Amino acid sequence: MVNTSHPAVDRVRAALATHSLAPEIVWFEVATPTAEAAAAAIGTTVGAIANSLVFTIDGEPLLVLTSGAHRVDTAWLGERLGGVIERASKETVKEATGQVIGGVAPVGHPSAIRTVVDTDLAGFDTVWAAAGHAHTVFPTTFDELVRITGGEPSAVTG
Repeated sequence: MVNTSHPAVDRVRAALATHSLAPEIVWFEVATPTAEAAAAAIGTTVGAIANSLVFTIDGEPLLVLTSGAHRVDTAWLGERLGGVIERASKETVKEATGQVIGGVAPVGHPSAIRTVVDTDLAGFDTVWAAAGHAHTVFPTTFDELVRITGGEPSAVTG
């Protein structure tokens, strides 16, 4: 593990501080852009990884923080949320979050993004989320994710 800095990570750190949080941001020497890679690097189960996936719902960005143990059922979730969900392009991800795919954090975005937090994450004492860069993660909890994102707790698969 290495310690370094990056503008997107600095924005995440600042956003966490606005919620009175200062978790240790862990830097890895190699990228951990998938839940499997992050879980292996941390030494935890893949289900404890909060994947930050950006979609669009009726053309507007939607952030889904899902357990790394499963995939989002976009048709089911879209019906539940009252719209059509599609995978966002890498350009939309960057524009909406200020971060790139593989390192998208739950916070630190240029403006608020509608967020859904997978209720499966509530089953873990510690949840690990990206911190704005594919080499970073930080520890948090399901309740903190809901609080800091203003997210809606929900199942993400039917």
